[in-house]
Amino acid sequence: MTRRTVVLAGGGTGGHVLPIVAIAEALCARGLDPSELQFMASARGPDRSILDGRGFPAVYVTGRGIQRSMRPRALRDNVAAVIGLLRAVGHAVVDCRQWRPSVVVSAGGYAAFPAVVAAVVLHIPLVIVNIDAVAGLVHRIFGRFATASCVGFEGTALRHPVVTGAPLPAAVQHLDRDLEHRGAARQRLGLGIGRVVAFVGGSLGATRLNTAARELLVAAPDLEIYHVCGARSYDELAASPVSRAAQARYHLVPFEQAMADLYLAADIVVARSGAMTVAELAATKTPSILVPLPGAPGDHQRHNADALERVGGALVVNDRDCTGSHVAALLSTLSDSDLDAMSDAAATCARHDAADTIADVVLRNVH
Repeated sequence: MTRRTVVLAGGGTGGHVLPIVAIAEALCARGLDPSELQFMASARGPDRSILDGRGFPAVYVTGRGIQRSMRPRALRDNVAAVIGLLRAVGHAVVDCRQWRPSVVVSAGGYAAFPAVVAAVVLHIPLVIVNIDAVAGLVHRIFGRFATASCVGFEGTALRHPVVTGAPLPAAVQHLDRDLEHRGAARQRLGLGIGRVVAFVGGSLGATRLNTAARELLVAAPDLEIYHVCGARSYDELAASPVSRAAQARYHLVPFEQAMADLYLAADIVVARSGAMTVAELAATKTPSILVPLPGAPGDHQRHNADALERVGGALVVNDRDCTGSHVAALLSTLSDSDLDAMSDAAATCARHDAADTIADVVLRNVH
């Protein structure tokens, strides 16, 4: 079997797999061949659709993450999840023995767990990439074995931290939000020239945001809405018709591959505040209304959102308050000059060199 220099592990959501794509791109820009990299991602979620066609070898971990619930059904599912993860650990140890990687890079999520355990068992250098303000479960457990920890925020409690920010795909770096580029992006997405509000609930979607998007369609008839609803909600929403009058200004998609175009096209984005989303909003200078996921481990989405809110780049709304009428009321108070000011403020939080910095850390651990 071909030797892999770097194993890049993580997945289950776009927020876990997109960072390792950005790191892989930066490693290739430094001379590594794609065949020297090995992705370990999730068989669930958007991982396969994100990685297909990029030219990187990939294996996909079956199973699911652990649910933080004591309900009987959740407990049964967790037993199956643990069995599946243990099986995946066995495969990862065998694979890493064959690949003989110089370093394992973990972006977190349950899909990273098998590769992280394999790195510890086989004494392979482990580089952790933790872009949320609070370390995820896998990284909290195994962080003490890391040779380096690339973190998105100051104060993240991990071993040997290097503050890098979130590694972003090349497509969303250094976008120009002038009228010409924004107009071209709108044409590519089939949007008009009025105010555009984009709802983005992450790769898996967010029920609260999906409901608010439909409510806003009624509450604000002057707005055009681009709704990225998540694959698991798409069929239900697509089968729920909107009025004929609203059809021309409502665009429903399960997952948006061309996020660079969407950031350019939108006047404002309503989104969850995962670390990748927050970093992309800052890098693309996109104004936002952030709705932190309640109950997120360590309340990390609230901490992520605070970074943009403090500088004036975002408004933060509690999940229970995220309704179409409330969003409409907020939007009615924002003039074009207010949105421009939010755009400039968001840009102050951008870290454009994160992927390059992380790639340098990874290569320092390749022997």
